[in-house]
Amino acid sequence: MAEHICPLDGTVMRREERPLTLTYKNESAAFNMPGWYCPECGEGIHSGEDMKISDRMLNSLKALCDGLLRPEEIRRIRKKLHLTQETAGNIIGGGRRAFQKYEASDLVPNRALCNLLTVLDHYPDALKIIKERPAQKESRRDECG
Repeated sequence: MAEHICPLDGTVMRREERPLTLTYKNESAAFNMPGWYCPECGEGIHSGEDMKISDRMLNSLKALCDGLLRPEEIRRIRKKLHLTQETAGNIIGGGRRAFQKYEASDLVPNRALCNLLTVLDHYPDALKIIKERPAQKESRRDECG
């Protein structure tokens, strides 16, 4: 593994986690942020993988503050509907990788998606209506030539 040198004082940095608190609106979330840290001055360097952790925490915090479904709620509803992530993205919207990103907190779902999932959570049979739409759309496309 490559050695990381502190850009401020030249000290060899150590791989560790340090506490970090993110704030969005009036809510805060504390977590341990991995990275390379200088034992002398405290300077930190974070890789793209490290930043995914803080990005996911911020996305989860945004969902909570904005009244959107959190990743675990999206996963629960999708499983309740007996859908794979890919099928859910194709039927409900967002594309084949959308639900993977929602459930990993890599992407904050929009309010329309959250509202639809909430309705489907209470009325799972309504999924039949959505599943039928692509077939109807294909037949209309054939009629239009």
